[in-house]
Amino acid sequence: MKNKSSGFTLIELMVTVVIIGILAAIAYPSYQDSVKQSRRAAAQAALLSLGNVLERVFTQNNTYTPGGAAPTLGTAAGDIFPAQAPLEGASKQYNLTISAATATTYTVRATPISGTSQASDGMLELDGTGAKRWDKNNDGSFGASEKTWGK
Repeated sequence: MKNKSSGFTLIELMVTVVIIGILAAIAYPSYQDSVKQSRRAAAQAALLSLGNVLERVFTQNNTYTPGGAAPTLGTAAGDIFPAQAPLEGASKQYNLTISAATATTYTVRATPISGTSQASDGMLELDGTGAKRWDKNNDGSFGASEKTWGK
């Protein structure tokens, strides 16, 4: 009589492990890219919200610099907006700053925080005219091909 055992052979298990490894090697970079894009989108949304807050400041004071100075960002009393993005959650990826403000215009920036997964993503910028720029090459400047936010 022949004993018939049920189960998988070692070869079958090894083939399965190899297939799963190949699929993971393909999927993980794509997942990381999606996470980076979603964090960038959160920073873009935060910049647009900050721009809206500055527009309210202008509407109330007829200037973007009430008291002669740009409004402050952070969590202290008197700050008009949080200083980091994303606004929700504990894992902050970008520092938000008002990089320039006059009575009639402003420029706000989202700069990736060093040591985070966004560190190589390049800064984002929004100005009072609605122009959106992204330092896609992460070289510290906005080149001709980097005039708008993109993927």
